[in-house]
Amino acid sequence: MTAAENVCYTLINVASDSEPPSEVSLKTDLEKGEIKAKTEALKKVITMILNGEKLPGLLMTIIRFVLPLQDHTIKKLLLVFWEIVPKTTPDGKLLQEMILVCDAYRKDLQHPNEFIRGSTLRFLCKLKESELLEPLMPAIRACLEHRHSYVRRNAVLAIYTIYRNFEHLIPDAPELIHDFLVNEKDASCKRNAFMMLIHADQDRALDYLSTCIDQVHTFGDILQLVIVELIYKVCHANPSERARFIRCIYNLLQSSSPAVKYEAAGTLVTLSSAPTAIKAAAQCYIDLIIKESDNNVKLIVLDRLIELKEHPTHERVLQDLVMDILRVLSTPDLEVRKKTLQLALDLVSSRNVEELVIVLKKEVIKTNNVTEHEDTDKYRQLLVRTLHSCSVRFPDMAANVIPVLMEFLSDTNEAAAADVLEFVREAIQRFDNLRPLIIEKMLEVFHSIKTVKIYRGALWILGEYCSTKDDIQSVMTEVRRSLGEIPIVENEIKKETGEVKPEEEVSAAPAQKLVTEMGTYVTQSALSSSRPSKKDEDRPPLRGFLMDGDFFVAASLATTLTKVALRYVAIVSDKKKQNSFVAEAMLIMVTVLHLGKSSLPKKPITDDDVDRISLCLKVLSECSPLMNDIFNKECRRSLSHMLTVRLEEEKLSQKKESEKRNVTVQADDPISFMQLTAKNEMTSKEDQFQLSLLAAMGNTQRKEAADPLASKLNKVTQLTGFSDPVYAEAYVHVNQYDIVLDVLVVNQTSDTLQNCTLELATLGDLKLVEKPSPLTLAPHDFANIKANVKVASTENGIIFGNIVYDVSGAASDRNCVVLSDIHIDIMDYIQPASCTDAEFRQMWAEFEWENKVTVNTNITDLNEYLQHILKSTNMKCLTPEKALSGFCGFMAANLYARSIFGEDALANVSIEKPIHLGPEAPVNGHIRIRAKSQGMALSLGDKINLSQKKANV
Repeated sequence: MTAAENVCYTLINVASDSEPPSEVSLKTDLEKGEIKAKTEALKKVITMILNGEKLPGLLMTIIRFVLPLQDHTIKKLLLVFWEIVPKTTPDGKLLQEMILVCDAYRKDLQHPNEFIRGSTLRFLCKLKESELLEPLMPAIRACLEHRHSYVRRNAVLAIYTIYRNFEHLIPDAPELIHDFLVNEKDASCKRNAFMMLIHADQDRALDYLSTCIDQVHTFGDILQLVIVELIYKVCHANPSERARFIRCIYNLLQSSSPAVKYEAAGTLVTLSSAPTAIKAAAQCYIDLIIKESDNNVKLIVLDRLIELKEHPTHERVLQDLVMDILRVLSTPDLEVRKKTLQLALDLVSSRNVEELVIVLKKEVIKTNNVTEHEDTDKYRQLLVRTLHSCSVRFPDMAANVIPVLMEFLSDTNEAAAADVLEFVREAIQRFDNLRPLIIEKMLEVFHSIKTVKIYRGALWILGEYCSTKDDIQSVMTEVRRSLGEIPIVENEIKKETGEVKPEEEVSAAPAQKLVTEMGTYVTQSALSSSRPSKKDEDRPPLRGFLMDGDFFVAASLATTLTKVALRYVAIVSDKKKQNSFVAEAMLIMVTVLHLGKSSLPKKPITDDDVDRISLCLKVLSECSPLMNDIFNKECRRSLSHMLTVRLEEEKLSQKKESEKRNVTVQADDPISFMQLTAKNEMTSKEDQFQLSLLAAMGNTQRKEAADPLASKLNKVTQLTGFSDPVYAEAYVHVNQYDIVLDVLVVNQTSDTLQNCTLELATLGDLKLVEKPSPLTLAPHDFANIKANVKVASTENGIIFGNIVYDVSGAASDRNCVVLSDIHIDIMDYIQPASCTDAEFRQMWAEFEWENKVTVNTNITDLNEYLQHILKSTNMKCLTPEKALSGFCGFMAANLYARSIFGEDALANVSIEKPIHLGPEAPVNGHIRIRAKSQGMALSLGDKINLSQKKANV
């Protein structure tokens, strides 16, 4: 084991800019200084030794002048000093001076102050020299009977570590600790003693647990946690013990400690797959989520519930608990609500869908009454989407859901209203029996719709699905009501000149008071322009949109009027009524055109909207059967086709999901019978406690490539040349939030290299955690140095540095070997993710950093290039497969990914195949990347640039 890999117990921060003091001044302070000066000198000595300085001359000084002092701070510093100071000679024999130290600590173990006794016992846990420990054993044993629990619990820890490292010093430790445990009353002492028995003598631990198994619920939580761990280990090693201890685990689910409940539930699930056990564990998890205030805890426990759901046999048990899971929605945090709704949606079945919908409807209504909070709108959107999914999967529920949701079309939050509108559009197309209800509710809320986008969607639905004479008349009435008195231009000019008094004409022709904001009327009197808010309220919605210059809604209105007019002509046989209705529709279109061409709106009408309205006028004036077919049949057919495609995609993704979860058993697979399984085969299961510990330390076992050696070698970076005096190479191991560099350093000379130090620096959002300690390398010797680097964000980072060393016996200055740069790959932090088109567009508009990358590749196929980019950047393609299939010479696709730090990355690929250059011409075009941070956008652009070209095999 090299010096760099020695076990470290105490970490001390060292100020890098401080000047190291001389050994003489330290010696003077330690000999003659006051207590304060001695304390400071001792701190400096500790710092210097940690930095690799050898100070053998100070050892005896400290023993003579500092060790006898009774000051508590000095004593604590001395414990650190004796931990780090070299205690042996170069040939491995114990230093003579250490005998004096040993005697001092024997006295400290009998000191009347419990703090000194306890901290000395803690220090003894760190000693690795059995010669030092042997004389202290009687004093350590005596500490087990001390009056203070602090001393007793540290005595147990000291005995445990000594027994583990040097069993011959205290061979009867398990028996001694078992007797101590039986008589002990303090919870922390019992926990330490029990922990020792688990690891040193499991049978004794089980014997003790068997004697007090009925009192387990009365123990302290720290002891209960250790008992859960013991039961888990015993039952996994020997399944026949399950029946003996499973009742104890059930009792611990009722513990007052959340940590114990969480561990007990996790253990119960691994020990038993019986429905009662799964239900008890799930119920325990749900209670924890509801009672714990910390959102991180809620999310972690929710993840455990989601893991339970992944098991096919457990899913049915959880379906009965859906209503309990929905209690979690009382949490205000959006992320928790999002996960809860997703879990509930995955568990919904025909048995519980009705109750689920009732709860969600109540939640939706609640969001309406809540004072506006930034997450309320997003939560409402989540609820609407969940209800949408429920209604699509269970059509019987749609009739209950639609009336409640239709109220939200008049919501000021456009996103929630847009989700409702999308749901209504799908429902009215799919469920013929609900059309009258939807049309009726739509006409009710139509006048109160406040946003233009929702207004356009509502107009389209009414125009497409109103098929009876009464409904068509109602649509026309609502349109006239939303438009106010026509012709609009004359009405507005009259109001402006004062011929029509706004107060008198509020209902018939609502007044227009925003005209004052326009350049034409900027010189109006102050009195007139001081009342815009009231007039703004009085103006009908559709006229308001038009006066603001939004004439796209006018084009949508023209299409709707054309559809209903053509349908009215087909339904009503009376020629006079037909002509009257068509004339009214044409009049509305003409007056809107007139308004667009006038100077009254804030923005004039666009040419596209003029063309659309003119086309509709032409269609109505001619009424040809072909146009009738296009307007009234083809539009609906397109929608139907789009919805069918989407449904097929959803079914396909659900099928893939279920195939993943279903465990396939081959015909010739052996069947495992628990009763016939040998004990040694039982232990092959993964130890959950070990896995969670590894995860906490960042050492989770990743799935390596088919050949693990090959994948490791891929991450080795050569840092120096083969002809350099010191050869170095690094294995870069990337954990989630940190990078471990394992650097192999080889001395290629025939000299001894002293103070060989790896000096590193970082560029980007990387931070070096600690400075690697210096080494001494014998001729042609090698050593491994580990360095930790913290990562704060997704950005291309560079680690660079050099190796400096002294040659033994040479008078020259320090030698230096410069290392090659290590580039940290951004791909280790980016994971594919998915989002809706609306979310993608919203993020695209919000993100301020854009990086445009020109396509420069040797790939000649569009689809192949897209797949190559997806593989290189770890992004997910949001554009559906069907939209990308076929060949038309160009392709556009949206890509999305999220980093482990929660940063979003968007990309839009616009590529084409230049056919005029021949079949072998490479793909060209652009990739635009958008991200919230500059680093992410630039790093992703660099990655795409580096990997655009396909490597020739």
